Amino acid sequence: MRKETRILYVAYPLMPVSDESCGGAEQMLSTLEREMALRGYRTQVAACAGSLVEGELLCTGPAASETDSFEKRDAQHRRAVLECLQREQDSQVELVHDKSGSFWQSAGQLNLPVLATLHLPRHCYPAEAFENLPQNLFFNCVSETQTQSFADLTNMVGVVRNGIAVSRFPFVMEKEGFLLWMGRVCEEKGPHVAIEVARRTGMPLILAGQVYPFSYHEQYYRREIRPYLGLDDPRVCFIETPDFRMKRKLLSEARAVLIPSLVDETSSLVAMEAMACGTPVIGFHRGAIPEVVVDSETGFVVGDAEEMAEMVWRIGEINPYACRAHVEINHSAERMADEYEELYARVLKTGAGRLSRAA
Repeated sequence: MRKETRILYVAYPLMPVSDESCGGAEQMLSTLEREMALRGYRTQVAACAGSLVEGELLCTGPAASETDSFEKRDAQHRRAVLECLQREQDSQVELVHDKSGSFWQSAGQLNLPVLATLHLPRHCYPAEAFENLPQNLFFNCVSETQTQSFADLTNMVGVVRNGIAVSRFPFVMEKEGFLLWMGRVCEEKGPHVAIEVARRTGMPLILAGQVYPFSYHEQYYRREIRPYLGLDDPRVCFIETPDFRMKRKLLSEARAVLIPSLVDETSSLVAMEAMACGTPVIGFHRGAIPEVVVDSETGFVVGDAEEMAEMVWRIGEINPYACRAHVEINHSAERMADEYEELYARVLKTGAGRLSRAA
């Protein structure tokens, strides 16, 4: 694969891409695009206004400012990307890497390879989206567990586990006395379960994240989270949309990070970031969590809130150095970028052959 290859990354349409992004797909795009640009590839990112990227930004419109505006914003986003590619198709972009979760459904309108990273469980995508797939479209998953539900897709080209820029997360041996939950504030991520665990243990809890502009997310926050904020037993506080500096501080100082997800997670960046800081993770046995967290070595994998609360008292058994070493070996951005380089080369070679036969 030539270093001057130009890659267009397509982001989730609602939120800006930066190292302060809350969503996992946005964070992965930011990390990967930075790594590939540093390796000499020509990178372009299609994302909303306010995004900060290493290469060139293709601004597709403003970030979402209204609740439940996804369909409108997604259509605007796709249109901007297609118009750009149709203008530059002959001489510029050679590969589209879609991390938006939806742009790949427009791949049939293009005459170049499209690689779509599937960040979500299968049930989160409409079933009809996987029917009559074009020859220039390829998929990859982010964990072995996730790929099991996509085994029927003939254009699945592999698994590339997510990674983080480990050096950007400071290792801290001594921890403070609070529990931490971090992520998108919605029911499936289980912040209300984290509150239950805090109440069971009596330990302070910090919730850090963002409420996305969907009415059911906003209603959930008002119903299940806000009533508990500011209580003294235990103390629960919410830090809305923390910047990157604050995220690192919280992750490095927490006694433990809780991941009580109620859906099958395909990966967990929060777990990787916490462990890089030497902070143990306690997560539910859902999806790929056991692939990321090594039970009894870098944290605990548990079945419910009661067991999660019990493991809080055993967190001292976890060696912070083992947490850091696990991430350095298994979840680095360098390893992730190496694997994507190999995947890009295969997609470009296979895609070129398919497109020439279809011409």
